[in-house]
Amino acid sequence: MRHAAKSSRLLDTRVIYCGDNLDQLQKLPAACIDLIYIDPPFNSNRNYEVFWGETKEKRAFEDRHASTQAYIEFMRPRCIELARVLKKTGSFYYHCDWHASHYVKVMLDQLFDEDNFQNEIVWKRSTAHTDARQGSKHFGRLHDVLLFYTGGSDDYTWNQLYLPLSDEYVTSHYTNVDSDGRRFRWDNLTGPGGAAKGNAFFEVLGVKRYWRYSPKNMAELIKQGLVAIPPKGKIPALKRYLDKSKGAALQSVWDDLAPINSQAKESLGYPTQKPLTLLERIINASSNPNDIVLDAFCGCGTALVAAQNLGRQWIGIDQSPTACRVMAKRLRDVCKLREDESYWRQGKGFVVRDLPWTETQLRAIPPFEFENWAVIALGGIPNKVQVGDMGIDGRIYPLSAVPKKSGKAAGELDFMDDWYPIQVKQQDKVGRPDIDQFEAAMLRAKRKKGFFVAFDYSADALKEVDAFFRREHIVIVPFTVKEILDERIAQKLA
Repeated sequence: MRHAAKSSRLLDTRVIYCGDNLDQLQKLPAACIDLIYIDPPFNSNRNYEVFWGETKEKRAFEDRHASTQAYIEFMRPRCIELARVLKKTGSFYYHCDWHASHYVKVMLDQLFDEDNFQNEIVWKRSTAHTDARQGSKHFGRLHDVLLFYTGGSDDYTWNQLYLPLSDEYVTSHYTNVDSDGRRFRWDNLTGPGGAAKGNAFFEVLGVKRYWRYSPKNMAELIKQGLVAIPPKGKIPALKRYLDKSKGAALQSVWDDLAPINSQAKESLGYPTQKPLTLLERIINASSNPNDIVLDAFCGCGTALVAAQNLGRQWIGIDQSPTACRVMAKRLRDVCKLREDESYWRQGKGFVVRDLPWTETQLRAIPPFEFENWAVIALGGIPNKVQVGDMGIDGRIYPLSAVPKKSGKAAGELDFMDDWYPIQVKQQDKVGRPDIDQFEAAMLRAKRKKGFFVAFDYSADALKEVDAFFRREHIVIVPFTVKEILDERIAQKLA
């Protein structure tokens, strides 16, 4: 169930900012955020295989920190700003792994105050790991760490969460069944510490003791039939019924949330994508409806989707234009949010700020970023494997390709072959050879229509597009970047 969240009067929300989060954080007022979650690149010295390319440029998603010191130096000024914008009643979660978690905690203790450290949460993200294969001289590294701090007030937002009781616990503890068939267990009613702990001394069912409950509350429990002397006991005890149990209070080890893999329904193929259930748990525990949630390294936008679904306000920041477009598409597709400036001003939609919308800016970004900007702008899906992509950078699936029902029974394997290829070139003028290569790719893939994106085309290139249609009856639609920026693409996509 999705909740309608009201716009904040304090600052702009439902906004994705593209750029360095340090710059954007410095623009936010102090003590304005209720909940902060960040999942910055880990200091692991490994290059992530991002979903739009395995070995091409991965600048925006590489771990660029040559050492732990460099990583901490990069994160410190950002965490200073995050501590500044967090409300006194707010909460902060830093998601990291074993590479630098201990150094990160020392830094956070200094910035947030070690007295405001609440938990080191262990999330078991996998059941097995290749780094513990035969010959390895260490245990398998199966978990991430979430360092949980609060803003300084003892009255910080906290909603206790519960998990279902395990079958083993129910079997071993709820061993009694009453005449109605309800399972229950006996619980101690005596008050440890006596009067020193504020417990009252009085008689219950003929037994005088210090009790956990006041005489008035005890009388009410007796009236409800919840207090009795167990068959094999001598002291009154409390009946705790299984069907009244909230479950087991959530602890600091989370081993019940499955990670994202390539088969997961919500998977975008994003290298560090976290499960929606993980972010929903954090948001439910540490915020209330219409609170403001900030993710300053929001990647593919899982925290934003969770916040939107749970009726919170949100702000996202990421330096990658591609990531910003991916998360915007996800908010449109999953949350059914409208990306529209005028709609957003009415407090209903969302917007993306500071994307490289000029031709000059688009010429300056890395080639793989440009390719994915163009593919996503056309409503396509970037090619997962760009090396050996055979001249195809992305695919557009027409509306007719999507069945009314999903799943194998609905003919999923049949409709998936209905797609149009996209080729992208970050060059001022595409020539005839570039068109020839795309034609060969289309013929190999047996496609009848395809799309090309560039800044401009030579006369020979456009002549070949026309000749290819007359010769092979295959359509190539040439787009210019200006047409995309001016949003003059609907007619050509039809």
